[in-house]
Amino acid sequence: MQMVQETFEDLGLALADVTFVVVDLETTGGSPSGSQITEFGAVKVRGGEVLCEFQTLVRPTTPIPPFISVLTGITNTMVADAPGIRTVMPQFLEFARGSVLVAHNAGFDVSFLKAAAAETGQAWPGFAVIDTVRLARQLVHKDEAPNHKLSSLARLFCATTTPDHRALHDARATVDVLHGLIARVGNLGVHTLEELQSYTSRVSMAQRRKRFLADAMPSAPGVYIFKDGRGEPLYVGTATDLRRRTRSYFTASESRRRMTEMVGLAESITPIVCATALEASVRELRLIAEHKPRYNRRSRHPERSVWVKLTAEPFPRLSVVRAVRGDGAHYAGPFASRRTAEAAVTALHEVVPLRQCTTRLSARTTRGSACVLFDLGRCGAPCIGEQSVEDYALVAEQAVSALSGSSRQVMSTLRTRLDVLAEQERFEEAGTLRDRMMALVRAAARAQRIRPLASASELVAARRRDGGGWEIVCVRHGRLAGASVTPAGADPLPVIAALRQTAEVVEPGTTLPEETELVLRWLETPGTRLVDLDGTWTCPVDGAGASRAVLEPQASTWSGTDHLDPSPGRALDRPVGAVGGGTP
Repeated sequence: MQMVQETFEDLGLALADVTFVVVDLETTGGSPSGSQITEFGAVKVRGGEVLCEFQTLVRPTTPIPPFISVLTGITNTMVADAPGIRTVMPQFLEFARGSVLVAHNAGFDVSFLKAAAAETGQAWPGFAVIDTVRLARQLVHKDEAPNHKLSSLARLFCATTTPDHRALHDARATVDVLHGLIARVGNLGVHTLEELQSYTSRVSMAQRRKRFLADAMPSAPGVYIFKDGRGEPLYVGTATDLRRRTRSYFTASESRRRMTEMVGLAESITPIVCATALEASVRELRLIAEHKPRYNRRSRHPERSVWVKLTAEPFPRLSVVRAVRGDGAHYAGPFASRRTAEAAVTALHEVVPLRQCTTRLSARTTRGSACVLFDLGRCGAPCIGEQSVEDYALVAEQAVSALSGSSRQVMSTLRTRLDVLAEQERFEEAGTLRDRMMALVRAAARAQRIRPLASASELVAARRRDGGGWEIVCVRHGRLAGASVTPAGADPLPVIAALRQTAEVVEPGTTLPEETELVLRWLETPGTRLVDLDGTWTCPVDGAGASRAVLEPQASTWSGTDHLDPSPGRALDRPVGAVGGGTP
């Protein structure tokens, strides 16, 4: 078995084992852009014990201002024979190597240290940094100390050295302040360097106490499920690294109020390791739809999606339905709400004279009288025998084309009508028609986009992994039926054969649109190769997707007086992308 050395971030380095270098600098001014360091003071500590100290004056290249000499007691005469920064900086970096830097108002000291490193040609090691001012602001209340200055905190924590603006004295006082602050966070459950670095008073006690829930998470891609004490899912999410992601819920990086509430209720986290990120995303969708966790906001109710259906009968009509069935009808959608679906239906009725009655008509059905739509010329009245099945089929074909094939004719007619309304300054009607047209084109484009994949019995595709090898997916009727990966340098064909043998059996008509769109985005990623396809991969060049590509950028800025360019042969003829061919 191969052993893997876990990082300190994974394990959590106990504060008692951390080597801190507490540093303080005296300078000629407040900014490294125009000032220089005049004194270093540093104390190395571990486990509450002082290991060694570092102190030296530094000779600046410009005189020390008088007010700085009054503040620090460091004069030009004192630094005249001191070493320059080119000598001192390498010595300090060697002293601090492998440690965590600590300073009071660390931004000030670290900015001077980085500038000195750059000036002397030294690479900045990227130290982890702890700022005692930031910690004190969260742990020391106003009734304990008047402010968070080093002198005030030194008195509060009974420091053995009084800070006096000399670097080593201030560093020694900061050591005592650091130990006092660590004692306080220890009582709050903070015991590792990682916890100290991410500590904030905004993190609730419930979050800190439950951090152990993430300890058993693997460092692998997959899905995680927070569960309550009864084992009911509270929240489902995905991660490229399950351990790293779940640990973040117990730190300051998680600031969402509902997630804080969720963590307070959680009693366990269940990991599901996945072969690929695509598999993880699909599993997340399915689990959310199945369990409907109360803290997930999206994808909880795919069954509430609605579709526009052109029925399969002698005289087809449009209806709004909850599911797609293999009944020979034509569908567009899904729509997020019944309101938008009905808007799309109205848009089609604007230009296609379909019957709008709900009675099922046979080829021989006749009624006594037609509805008002016949009088308005918006229906051929097949209900009273004024229109034959053959004649009505030509009308229905226009709707079929708009939903499943070319949308050029319907969109052109709608755009012409929109222009007429705008010219007549009937802006409210134009706005309503615009919204209906966009609802129609968006839904038809979505349906046309997923239809080829949903109708294909099986599709196998592959994509190279960054570290070598291949990601392999098997898709059946638009659903992910299986996924696998191959090692770098290995022949992928045996893995593909095994995947096809073990992949999930998917029945036609069980497509979940969100899942199919996830798979499509993966397939359209550059470098993806189509290995095998049992079906037809086509999409109409002048379908709803092409119309949407033209109209969508204008949708948010249209006004009633905007004129859309209906000229054929321009952007509407733009071909859609396709998955690259070939085999791995």
